[in-house]
Amino acid sequence: MNRSKSLAATSKSITAMARKRSSKTMLIFFLLLSLLAFLSFLPVFASLPSLPSYSHSHDLHFHLPRHQRLHRRQKIGVRKFEIAEDKFWKDGKPFQIIGGDLHYFRVLPEYWEDRLLRAKALGLNTIQTYIPWNLHEPEAGKLVFEGIADLVSFLKLCQKLGLLVMLRAGPYICAEWDLGGFPAWLLSIHPDVRLRSSDPAYLQKVEGWWGVVLPKVAPLLYGNGGPIIMVQIENEFGSYGNDKAYLSHLVKLARGHLGEDIILYTTDGGSRETLEKGTIQGDGVFAAVDFTTGDNPWPIFKLQKQFNSPGKSPPLSSEFYTGWLTHWSEKMARTDADFTAAALEKIMLQNGSVVLYMAHGGTNFGFYNGANTGADESDYKPDLTSYDYDAPITESGDIDNAKFKAIRRVVGKFSSVSLPSLPPNNKKTGYGSIQLKRTAFLFDLLDEIDPLHIVEAESPTAMEYLNQMFGFVLYVSEYAAKTGGSKLVIPKVHDRAQVFISCSPEVNGGQVSYVGTIERWSNQAINLPNVKCVSSTSLFILVENMGRVNYGPYIFDRKGILSSVYVDGSVLKRWKMISIPFHNLNEVPKFNPVIQVTSKFHKVSAGKKLEHKSVGVEGPSFYTGHFSIDTKNEVTDTYISLRGWGKGIAFVNEFNIGRYWPTSGPQCNLYIPAPILRQGENVLVIFELESSNPELMVDSVDQPDFTCGPGQASVHQNEDGKASASLLTSNPLGLRTF
Repeated sequence: MNRSKSLAATSKSITAMARKRSSKTMLIFFLLLSLLAFLSFLPVFASLPSLPSYSHSHDLHFHLPRHQRLHRRQKIGVRKFEIAEDKFWKDGKPFQIIGGDLHYFRVLPEYWEDRLLRAKALGLNTIQTYIPWNLHEPEAGKLVFEGIADLVSFLKLCQKLGLLVMLRAGPYICAEWDLGGFPAWLLSIHPDVRLRSSDPAYLQKVEGWWGVVLPKVAPLLYGNGGPIIMVQIENEFGSYGNDKAYLSHLVKLARGHLGEDIILYTTDGGSRETLEKGTIQGDGVFAAVDFTTGDNPWPIFKLQKQFNSPGKSPPLSSEFYTGWLTHWSEKMARTDADFTAAALEKIMLQNGSVVLYMAHGGTNFGFYNGANTGADESDYKPDLTSYDYDAPITESGDIDNAKFKAIRRVVGKFSSVSLPSLPPNNKKTGYGSIQLKRTAFLFDLLDEIDPLHIVEAESPTAMEYLNQMFGFVLYVSEYAAKTGGSKLVIPKVHDRAQVFISCSPEVNGGQVSYVGTIERWSNQAINLPNVKCVSSTSLFILVENMGRVNYGPYIFDRKGILSSVYVDGSVLKRWKMISIPFHNLNEVPKFNPVIQVTSKFHKVSAGKKLEHKSVGVEGPSFYTGHFSIDTKNEVTDTYISLRGWGKGIAFVNEFNIGRYWPTSGPQCNLYIPAPILRQGENVLVIFELESSNPELMVDSVDQPDFTCGPGQASVHQNEDGKASASLLTSNPLGLRTF
């Protein structure tokens, strides 16, 4: 019954009775009735905010706008982030997400605060980041949450700086990151685990991982006092599969660890097909969209509403592309600043929410860069070490550029608070030329290897089955050379194999000759010359893992020699395999037996010259150089220019900076953040696979350089000839596909 009508009826009855009594009695009853009526309305008035006077104030609650009702229900000190009336609501007030992706694992921890403050200066109120499983569990059961993997510290820092967080928990993340974030040891399990599926063996591993990481972040959910407002389930699954049972299982797992209040969300391309496959309707999961920069956003947001419950579809572009990724041998991807800003404004003008991908790209340190494929898995395209992404905050944190200014100008129009002042670019120093010395030729070290560290098998073995996830494997066998030479065929090699041959040490001192390279993307037979060995000829195949595929149907990407090896049509048997893993980003610096013996170089090669015959390639060798930073000078960021070198990896003070390949380009220089350097002596070690710079010199410079290789950086043009965000490929869904 309506509370006001009941009180009114009671009032009439009492009044009729009162006429028969004395005026004194009537006055007492009237006072009691007034007190009763006041007490009856008191709880209602106590819960209302200050409001103007109305004749029927007791019915006012039912006529308030819903956002005022939500605000009225909000308890003092209680935090809540929710979706209603196709809007985001933060503590009972409408909220527009102005976010950006910034990945903690692509930035040194010493620079996290610097980059987050620059994101705030851009006008962002939210940071979106992935969680890469392989960073945190590089070996099965070995968990790492320190250093660059200190996820909790990063999230707490976001909160300290007043930034909300959208957390992309995976287990698959894509992200142009090795194997899409999956740990490579999943590829060593037999029988094969079916990634991104309802395969019980796969789900068991996911449950174990999420059972570790989700309880770590649960205390940092917004409702628990932390910065996390939303948690993403999987990533762009609609572009990969259609396994609703798998997605629902992930939702159940997430709810079990994070509770019912946290907003779970999916991200899929803005097409009906991808949304039908990738969304999780009926489970209370918010469906967000991404699409190509420059597309008309509002028809896509209208489509998005069909995949969310009524009133539960605030328009959100969860990946608004500020730039694009670049592969080796491509021109550096660039997008026009004004074009990008104009596309952003179209979304924000109508109160749409947006997350910039990327706000700050950072660096693929170590061996964690991913790769894409084209028509088939042999059409392999590995990513650069730099993940600059042409983002408004550059790889080194610079913001004095046209794109940052253009985006900040747009965001400033819609921000509810004044934007912070702009910090200056970080100082960078060129420390000059660094003279290197060749300290070891790889093949001179083989005799020092303990046989216990060499795996023998009839057929070549994949890297993962050798319990090695990154780096190189040296495959060694023998064959009988023929007059006129032989033909070598390896049908499946991942990813790049350099082939060498030699006779026994009794013939020409066992000199090693380079004969050719077999690449995954242009696999061709190699002619093996007749070197007239007295006995069988030794065959050495050095295979490099250049980064696992992170997107598409070929993500199950084992490395090494994955097929039989044929010499003149016959299968070659009896192989020895030597691991050369080096160390990766999140590992304590260590070297395997091959690298350990480099410290014995002076003993191994005392009195003899490092001799080997080469054909256009010197061969895999180690080079070491030292450079000093005067104790009177500030240690700043720098870049190491590898112009004039071939292909390889670089370490500075035992930190794996990443891969270089200037002959392919476009990246010439490797970014060296200041926290890696130190006052006094610094050590640079290069593992060069092909040919060194003739002067054995590298330069420490103060600028990035993406002009190496076959082409120059370019701004892509749209059909009108104006600079635009044409992203190297036809991409109607706005996904990072190739």
